[in-house]
Amino acid sequence: MTIPYGTFAQVDIRVGTIVAADPFPEARRPAYKLTVDFGPEIGVKRSSAQLTANYALEALVGRQVAAVVNFAPRQIGPFLSEVLVLGFPDVVGAVVLVAPDKPVANGGKLF
Repeated sequence: MTIPYGTFAQVDIRVGTIVAADPFPEARRPAYKLTVDFGPEIGVKRSSAQLTANYALEALVGRQVAAVVNFAPRQIGPFLSEVLVLGFPDVVGAVVLVAPDKPVANGGKLF
C-alpha cells in the first residue's frame, strides 16, 4: 500500500532528549516512564515505553530519541502517555530505540 506524501507529513516526528526515566511497576508489560525534552516549541512530554529488555534506567537519561508528538495522549493504567517514542524490534522482538547518530537540537522535525 502506498500513501501520498501529504499523509506522511501529517505525522509530526521530532527528536528529544530523555531527561528522566522512572520505573513503571503498574504497567501490564515491563515498561519505563520517560520524560523527554523536545525543546521550546513543544516542551517536555511524557511517554511509557517498553524498553526494559535492552535499556537500563540509568542508561536512558541524556539519550536522544525520535517520537511522534501529535498523537492524542493515551492513558496507560495510572499514567498519561503524551508522545510515542519510536523503536524497531530486535531479533527477539524487544524495542531498540530510533535515534539520530549525531547530536541534534531538541525539537528537530524528521524530514
